[in-house]
Amino acid sequence: MTQGAPDPGALLAQAGAEHRAGRRGTARALIEQALVAAPRFGEAWRALATVHAEDGRHDAAAAALGTALACGVSRPHEAHLQRAVWFADDLRRDDEAQAELEAALALKPDYLPALMNLGNLHEQRGQREAALACYARALDDPRFATVPEAALRHVALARTAVMRPPATPDDPLLAALRTAIESTAPDALERVHLQFALGHGLDRLGEVDAAFDAFARGNRSLLRREGRRYDPRREAALVDAVIAAFPKPDPARPAHDDATRPVPVFICGMFRSGSTLLEQVLSGHPDVVAGGEIDWLPRLAFERLAPFPARAIGLGEADVQRLAAEYRAHVEALFPASRDARVLTDKRPDNHLLVGLIKRLFPHAKILHTVRHPMDNGLSVYMQHMNLEVTPYANDLGDIGHYYGQYRRLMAHWEACFPGDLLAVPYEALVRDAETTVRGVLDFLGLEWDARCLAFHERRNTVKTASYWQVRRPLYGDAAGRWRRYRKHLGPLETALRQAGVDLPNEA
Repeated sequence: MTQGAPDPGALLAQAGAEHRAGRRGTARALIEQALVAAPRFGEAWRALATVHAEDGRHDAAAAALGTALACGVSRPHEAHLQRAVWFADDLRRDDEAQAELEAALALKPDYLPALMNLGNLHEQRGQREAALACYARALDDPRFATVPEAALRHVALARTAVMRPPATPDDPLLAALRTAIESTAPDALERVHLQFALGHGLDRLGEVDAAFDAFARGNRSLLRREGRRYDPRREAALVDAVIAAFPKPDPARPAHDDATRPVPVFICGMFRSGSTLLEQVLSGHPDVVAGGEIDWLPRLAFERLAPFPARAIGLGEADVQRLAAEYRAHVEALFPASRDARVLTDKRPDNHLLVGLIKRLFPHAKILHTVRHPMDNGLSVYMQHMNLEVTPYANDLGDIGHYYGQYRRLMAHWEACFPGDLLAVPYEALVRDAETTVRGVLDFLGLEWDARCLAFHERRNTVKTASYWQVRRPLYGDAAGRWRRYRKHLGPLETALRQAGVDLPNEA
């Protein structure tokens, strides 16, 4: 470094302070100055990668972290793990994600987070035995018992129990789960995983009361850990604001022409209502590319257009066309095959909040609304270890019922606004009469019947939702009507649904 030249380390330290203060633009500028002064400054490349990721530019983030690795960044195993997460979760480049995880383990064979992520990636790709091998290694290799992240071994036990559930009430796996639960702190995240795994194992054995107790304990652990996040008044106010911001469109108002290939098809509804199953079925059609849970629209609404929906009201036609083009460019980068497809599915259940915005950006878009019996749907949410940042209502039966009522209120508004472009797809019909239901969906989308849709469970594509093992099985109706077995435990859910005016069919 020549005399008078800026000190790259000092610039990076200053960038860190700006970043912590929430000034990402200033932080990025300082990092770039540091890199001009020291182009092989690995820690600056790592910092730049972080800023890119926070801006949603995960391709640039992965590239920057790759440069950091080439420059000899500290803790390279952690850098490989971070690149793997971006490749898998944000860029849909699973082969590269696996290579990064294997590189992390080659550098540090006892790096348990990389091994657990590798197991999870194998699960998402439908590679059961490979996933189980990762979890067995985590449990059996004595090196993992002493690493700082050793608590993750409990998660490995929980995932093993979900993938190979106990076969009998005296299965040693049940005892192992209970022992592990007692050995963990009441609000530890691994305890939550274990409690839900125990619940699912007991449910499979028909031990309803014990299973519900395990799910309730898991949700209480989450509540202790995360705190109550759901605000019924805020949710109702948001739905009121969305309805006011997106009234029934004026048919005389011209809409921009977005009728280009592929036609975006948005699958939304309530979480645990069959949206993953429906998308997996449709992905068997040769003219459909399944996009899974694409986060572009939620990021647009709740970051760039915050506060939503107030700022969305003022979008002009030029803004609309620009944003629609950005979305198409984003999905084409993620899914190059979509350029030649007739349909691209974007499956985000919580996009039910954004149907008005979707139809503003894409007037020709089709909406598939997955619907499930309210009691079954609510129970399924309660039985699943959900991410409370996405579903803050999920650990309380009363909150689930309230949220369900608000969601159905908003969907009724969209049905009135876009009757020809929105199709309800009942979960019960899909699992009981798949061919008739799928034919109806394909007809709605303008696609011909293809029997490969019903062979969805044979595909080994990546599924990045909590349903990734359910959709590896042929269609089954086991979960339809399950709420009746649990009804005596579901009073708060039933009361909240009734207060919201939700119809409860076939209650007896």
